[in-house]
Amino acid sequence: MMTSKGLFLMMTVSSTLSLHATAEHSDTHWRLHYQKPASQWVEALPVGNGSLGAMVFGVPVEERIQFNLDTLWTGHPHDYQNVDAHKVLPELRRLLFEDKQRDAERLAMKEFMSKPLRQNAYQPFGDLHIQFNAAPATDYKRWLDLETALAGVSYTAGDAVFMRELFASYPDNVIVMRFTTNTPGALSFDLSFDSPHEKHRQRAVDAATLSLQGKITNMADARMPSALEFEARVMATCTGGNIVVDDEGIHVTNADSVVLLLTGASSYNTYNDISGNPVERNDAVLEAAKHFSYDELKKRHVEDYQALYDRVALDLGSNPETLQLDTDERIKRFKEGDDPHLAALFFQFGRYLLIASSRPGSQAANLQGVWNEELLPSWDSKYTVNINTEMNYWPAELTNLSECHEPLFDLIAECATTGAATAKNFYDCDGWVLHHNTDGWRGAAPINHANHGIWVTGGAWLCQHLWWRYEFTLDKDFLANRAYPIMKQAARFFTEYLVEDPRSKDKQLISGPSNSPEIGGLVMGPTMDHQIIRDLFANCIEASKILDIDQDFRAKLQEMRGRIAPNQIGQHGQLQEWLEDKDDPNEKHRHVSHLWGLHPGNEITKEGTPELFDAARQSLLFRGDGGTGWSMAWKINFWARLRDGNHAHTMLSNQLTPERTLPNLFCTHPPFQIDGNFGAVSGIAEMLLQSHAGFIELLPALPDAWPNGSVKGLRARGGFEVDIAWKEGKLANAAIHSIGGEKCDVRYQGEIETIAIRDGETWGVSLGQ
Repeated sequence: MMTSKGLFLMMTVSSTLSLHATAEHSDTHWRLHYQKPASQWVEALPVGNGSLGAMVFGVPVEERIQFNLDTLWTGHPHDYQNVDAHKVLPELRRLLFEDKQRDAERLAMKEFMSKPLRQNAYQPFGDLHIQFNAAPATDYKRWLDLETALAGVSYTAGDAVFMRELFASYPDNVIVMRFTTNTPGALSFDLSFDSPHEKHRQRAVDAATLSLQGKITNMADARMPSALEFEARVMATCTGGNIVVDDEGIHVTNADSVVLLLTGASSYNTYNDISGNPVERNDAVLEAAKHFSYDELKKRHVEDYQALYDRVALDLGSNPETLQLDTDERIKRFKEGDDPHLAALFFQFGRYLLIASSRPGSQAANLQGVWNEELLPSWDSKYTVNINTEMNYWPAELTNLSECHEPLFDLIAECATTGAATAKNFYDCDGWVLHHNTDGWRGAAPINHANHGIWVTGGAWLCQHLWWRYEFTLDKDFLANRAYPIMKQAARFFTEYLVEDPRSKDKQLISGPSNSPEIGGLVMGPTMDHQIIRDLFANCIEASKILDIDQDFRAKLQEMRGRIAPNQIGQHGQLQEWLEDKDDPNEKHRHVSHLWGLHPGNEITKEGTPELFDAARQSLLFRGDGGTGWSMAWKINFWARLRDGNHAHTMLSNQLTPERTLPNLFCTHPPFQIDGNFGAVSGIAEMLLQSHAGFIELLPALPDAWPNGSVKGLRARGGFEVDIAWKEGKLANAAIHSIGGEKCDVRYQGEIETIAIRDGETWGVSLGQ
């Protein structure tokens, strides 16, 4: 039974209340659209099915389809271990305790780093070049439809109208393209492959199929030889006209329509096995796909995609004038404040990107998702786990895309294996550890430089995602069989790694050597480490209670957790980033690591720790409203957790500018990094719904810029799905659906109601008069 305080009027209903946001599909509202083709990669439109990705340029005369495969990496299976590293660990700690940071870093660079020092890079696959025989184009349009995950191009050339449609099918593992015209026989083109890798060749497979085979090029700095082999295939069919395939390409003449099926594979099986046969894999994929018509392939794709995408709908209002503008022009004007729909489009585009770059069976989304055209991409386009990889997956549970979380769980499980060797070799500890990066070979050792590469809580942070899956879904089998064993071993590492601080009177436990990413160099006891470790211990304690196991280990975690050095408030009223009160109030660094406990952690809240809450706010004010694209996205989340919707919207406005958002809505650091797209999705959701503090809070940070709107399908911890509508800045109504949840507290504007609810039941909520 609920306890009524007169704030809510609650009634049991059997279906969702009438809200504005719906999953009904429109013609233009949810499209990125342009009136000119892409002239550079950051203007092209992305499609993907988790494993395959492509960038569509939409050029009328010479189309370019740049494509990727998620398993293409430089290097080969390698463990990156330094088996004697642990021998210098005591000396590193001694030097740091004696404030000899530079000496410690020099020693670490010599004796305590990965072999080789750098990890490997995610690679491009190749390009399709399609040369059309047509007159100059007029009436040009191109678009990406988020409701169907279809990219399109239309234009007129001479008397003929030409249309192109392209999508990446998860059910059939192909990128599908259809070219049509309203003039019979007007389609003629030559198609060929290319690849930036030195060792590649093109050949005809049969009368309809062209192959691109090759081997990954070695890195320029020769950090290790590359061993992966790859093959792509494109199969063509046409209505009317003729197709000829030879070693020079595919040649189409006088066709009415053409369908192309593109797929690709590599020899990568797992991080430690590259014995796969890409030719056999492609044979199997095309043999299955060719039996479906284009309409059947499209139907299978759209149904699969919409089963995920349609779960959440968002309405923030719209301006008919700005809706007609090209998307890049809307980005330029967003700060003018008259285009709330662009924020909703950005939100749904981020969800689209997660569906397109992370599906069960694929690799996890890396720094660029699955899209990359460069042999030497920035930061190797790998997995940076001191913020960026985790940010990629902040929206997964919250915005009802739980299945898209699966590739990250696979990556975590593999890193738990490689990280066990790293824990033993570098720290002489049981359990597992992951430093600030991993790659396709699941390197876990510290890389690049001691002043930022020695950071021990990457694996512990990733374990938060395992716990989130349980919190949002209440999937006890997942907790028992996949999450808790990995979480437990991550915690076991820290029970042996933490050391007593000889400078503290009460023998506090601290982390170190480590750093506060990526500022301040090698230290003992950074605040972020302690927040993450406390969170890991707390989640392991709760999981062991739920599963009714490991009572002795639970007691050990409870005792040690209470001894970890606490958060501290410094001389400027700030939350200290380090044990020492040395924060610079003028520092504007992109990382705000010591606020991890505010977001994505939950140990700093208004109700639970009001003084720390205020100190976190002061630290954020000191850091300022600038930063890289992903940093701005994190700050949206911070300000949402601080319940300051207007400041959160300011950060969103700062991100949605040409300096931080590319013409195709990709976020830029600069350069392009996809994490900011996902971080913004999370931030917008956190402005509308929060559940981290033990209750479901409706509209915790609603900005003045969104006076009327609705959201449907967001998920809350405890097994609930939530729909909300608001009018004139106030809650109008809401619906809370139980997805396994039984009881929850609901908060709005400081008042809390408790409701009891059964699985499958819905509670309707409206503001009391």
